[in-house]
Amino acid sequence: MAELSDVYFVDGVRTPFGRAGEKGMYANTRADDLVVKAMIGLMERNGGVPADRIDDVAIAATSQTGDQGLTLGRTAAILAGLPQTVPGLAIERMCAGAMTAVTTMGASIGVGMYDLAIAGGVEHMGRHPIGSNADPNPRFVAEKLVDPGALNMGVTAERIHDRFPHLTKERADRFGMLSQQKVQAAYDAGRIQPDLVPVAVARPDGAWALATEDEGRRPETTMEGLASLKTPFRPHGRVTAGTSSPLTDGATVSLLAGSAAVKELGLAPKMRMVSFAFAGVQPEIMGIGPIPSTEKALAKAGLTIDDIGLFELNEAFAIQVLSFLDHFGIADDDPRVNPWGGAIAVGHPLAASGVRLMIQLAAQFAEHPEVRYGLTAMCVGLGQGGSVVWENPHYTGKKKRK
Repeated sequence: MAELSDVYFVDGVRTPFGRAGEKGMYANTRADDLVVKAMIGLMERNGGVPADRIDDVAIAATSQTGDQGLTLGRTAAILAGLPQTVPGLAIERMCAGAMTAVTTMGASIGVGMYDLAIAGGVEHMGRHPIGSNADPNPRFVAEKLVDPGALNMGVTAERIHDRFPHLTKERADRFGMLSQQKVQAAYDAGRIQPDLVPVAVARPDGAWALATEDEGRRPETTMEGLASLKTPFRPHGRVTAGTSSPLTDGATVSLLAGSAAVKELGLAPKMRMVSFAFAGVQPEIMGIGPIPSTEKALAKAGLTIDDIGLFELNEAFAIQVLSFLDHFGIADDDPRVNPWGGAIAVGHPLAASGVRLMIQLAAQFAEHPEVRYGLTAMCVGLGQGGSVVWENPHYTGKKKRK
């Protein structure tokens, strides 16, 4: 008889993230090949896990068409060389696709149905721009269920500025600049590279190259430069390219396991899943979604925001993160928040980003045994938020020496 189980994040890897479009490093690379490459890298790094023991593979994509269609979890598993006895499925919750893949597979492990699972996501925004294959029901506008601007993420970000005028453009600019600086500092310290799976890419001239780093970083960003950027979503607005995540291509995958599999296979989990929650908000201000989802996840865990020692918040827009921090009384530059930077610098390949947050939190847990709990959270298009609370297996209860 199946028994309830703890759920562990054993490991996670990702491809380097590339600029979307014809000049990006993945312009000539298929979306499914990106996630396959990541999956192969994950299994090679965890050679003690028998491939035939994987109970399911869940891979998310927002635009499920072309090379991001055809039940990605199953096709990617076959292409990655997993036994044909391993099933797979596709997940879609826009930006929280990979996060939903993890929580769905995690829930299956938690109730004892699965022992091991792979969960991740991919987005090739160069080939499949957000909404390019969508046909929104005319009732949304005709019956005023959703304002037309709700379908434009940048417009929703401007509306958060409207709602919270004390969250100024200058604060957003500073947050964006610090994200760039923190990511570069993490690269310089060699903290990000260990979890990247290099990808061979065909350049426009036909030559081959190796993608080893995130392509869109701008560490030279200054406040003066940010102040001069255009506001594409509204004349005289406050959201710019410098305070937004760039259009990005990339893939992420993770290995999840239950207690019995961890013990049997001698695995060394990087995190334990404590709780998760998703919540809905007005689509017109979708960026505040992580606030109620975090409140729900904390309540389910019996914790408060003060118990969280590390935050990995997806930087879809700077204002979206600032609204979260403001709600919970956390300073814009709190060192617990995105210590290695975030999506404004490395990019946000929609459905893949949830597992990137987990990969970085797991690596930070290893460096911070004084931290017991961490949070990964993100906003989701059409008015949603997703949050997962994690526990650090390296926790000692002792404060870290300075």
